[in-house]
Amino acid sequence: MRGHFIGIAAILLSVSACPRSGPPMPDSASTVTAPRATRADVAEILFEGGLKNGWQDWGWSNKEMVPNGPAMVHFDNYGGWMLAKTGLQGDFGGVLFRVKEPPGEGEFLEVHLIAATGSAMAKVNVGPDDRLSVGDGWTEVFIPIERLDPDGVPFDRVVIQAFRPFGPQPVPVDKIALTKASVHPAASALDPKTLKPVSMAIDCRAKATRISPLIYGIAGPDKDHATAWQLHATGSRWGGNLSSTYNWELSAWNAGNDWFFENREAPTYAQFLEQNVAHGVKSALTVPMMGWVAKDKTSWSFPVSALGPQQKTDPYRPDAANGMDRSGKPIATSKERAYVPITPAYVKRWIETIRKEDAKTGKRSVDMYILDNEPMLWPSTHRDVHPEPTSYDELLQRTIDYGTAIREADPDAVIAGPAEWGWSGYLYSAKDLANGGATLRPDRRAHGDVPLVAYYLKALADHEKQTGVRVLDVLDLHSYPQGDGIFGDAADAGRAAQRIRSTRMLWDPAYVDESWIKEPVKLLPRMREWIDQNYPGRGMSVGEWNFGGERHMSGALAIAETFGRFAEFGVTSAFYWTSPPENTPGMWAFRAYRDYDGKGSRFLDWYTAATVDHPGQQSLFASRDESGKHMVVIALNFSPHDAVAAQIDVTSCGKAASVQTYSYTGGAAGFVAGPASSVATTRVVQALPGYSITILDVALGDSPPLAK
Repeated sequence: MRGHFIGIAAILLSVSACPRSGPPMPDSASTVTAPRATRADVAEILFEGGLKNGWQDWGWSNKEMVPNGPAMVHFDNYGGWMLAKTGLQGDFGGVLFRVKEPPGEGEFLEVHLIAATGSAMAKVNVGPDDRLSVGDGWTEVFIPIERLDPDGVPFDRVVIQAFRPFGPQPVPVDKIALTKASVHPAASALDPKTLKPVSMAIDCRAKATRISPLIYGIAGPDKDHATAWQLHATGSRWGGNLSSTYNWELSAWNAGNDWFFENREAPTYAQFLEQNVAHGVKSALTVPMMGWVAKDKTSWSFPVSALGPQQKTDPYRPDAANGMDRSGKPIATSKERAYVPITPAYVKRWIETIRKEDAKTGKRSVDMYILDNEPMLWPSTHRDVHPEPTSYDELLQRTIDYGTAIREADPDAVIAGPAEWGWSGYLYSAKDLANGGATLRPDRRAHGDVPLVAYYLKALADHEKQTGVRVLDVLDLHSYPQGDGIFGDAADAGRAAQRIRSTRMLWDPAYVDESWIKEPVKLLPRMREWIDQNYPGRGMSVGEWNFGGERHMSGALAIAETFGRFAEFGVTSAFYWTSPPENTPGMWAFRAYRDYDGKGSRFLDWYTAATVDHPGQQSLFASRDESGKHMVVIALNFSPHDAVAAQIDVTSCGKAASVQTYSYTGGAAGFVAGPASSVATTRVVQALPGYSITILDVALGDSPPLAK
């Protein structure tokens, strides 16, 4: 999906990592109250009856100061107030202030920070979830730091201003402060006896599911993000939009629609594979099958010098344009401007080269080959070289042709496809969507009105029966939330809650997707059903996934929930897009399953059934080792502020002879170990802080053997 998988330029990364989304959700989707800071949480006062602690008034609007009282700020003409403190240091939880807004004015304020370098950060409009009435017409506003400074950049200015035209009347503003960095207390600091009890259970007599280690994969190295080895990820995928045009002989590819259809130097696949082998990380390699790859590292598809003025051009290369005329209509170009044609023999030669190197080292360097990337989006992402809408027949023929070439070069290969992008790509072809969409769906109707993926599986099963050649081992689909703003860094209460709910699209048949989809996606059960009905024996892979918010606990909880569902549903492999930044909540969600104690302890190899009374509020995932006597349990609390006491029934597992706990509630430090318990019990009682990931490392006594 989202462009390339490896750093090319910061500006290119910023435009390529976006999911496809539909219309915004109504405000009614927000169902969770924002966790609030209070005056007791203040770390530093900026203004309270006057400037404090070395803070300075840097303007810009007129204001009158009430002695020992508020500032009367004029917000007309997009007015505002900037407060500054050179050399400001510290970790902060957010901006807190009080304002006496004129009745009937509605929303008009925004807050943002300015970095020490002078660059402005995210501008946050003050909404209903950010306000709290404190009496006498005053409203207290709190904006969390995750929304104001998602990248953790040092800042030295705070700005409060109008984001729309406003009247001339001055507005009282007072008690401006920065709050302390807000992290919930660790589980060990809470007394379960004082918390609301919630019932949970683990069933050690139910059939256990083998957990594939490849579900903890990422999409290759990403600039300034945690590496696979920091995350203790098990797999790394060479993929993304650029991989469709990768020339392995030149180490070149084309950026496509992500960046002005320009050819550029690419990383070498050999280095990617060697690094992974050296760190014990499995590699998934996307192979191009669109039929064209970059011819060099310097060409581009839509030169202004040859094709005339266009809608946009590369600010660093003015002759490279976006292939749209001034009215927004696409321009035709010659494929040979930036590409050379390839055949399956080209891919076969690549795989043979890889296998020859493997023979020298005695190690397999590629564990899965993926048949290109999001083929139903080729007419958009790569419209310079594939403007024709991809059809059922084209996808099937290219899969057979290139899959056969891989099989011939590597008979033991694991081959995955079709690496489709999302909902409409599961059901329809690009040809359908270009000719009447889901209503007319002419291509699908011409193929028995069978959903694209189901047809693809059945046709490949028939191909294997007829020829004896298997060109698909694993069904690979991509998955992203489609709700407005969920995928990014937004962490307001409504979108944070929806981000967590959106993970239900993976598994819950009752969850109606809160986006333009407006129906249950139930991706994992749907994939299993399609496989069982059309091509039994195939594995399941989620080749790209990401629920956003990886710098916020809502994103960490979404990651932890997703890993648990992958384990529960027997997913073969999965690759997060791309990887969470180092020491963010997203990184620690990975470590919950891969190295929660810093000593290699992890979620174990056999998934064991677990239930909770309120699945929308908490989740519980359990695993056991081969002996059945060691159990690792992960408990998630989705409430942003309410801690609960989990009462986990482990009667069917024998007794918990000892329990060691670890909890994570945010911040860069990772998991906090709690006191170990050695009291044998059939009910483990554990405090779960608000917005938390809690791990119970359990030694079982008299446990039943694994039911396989």
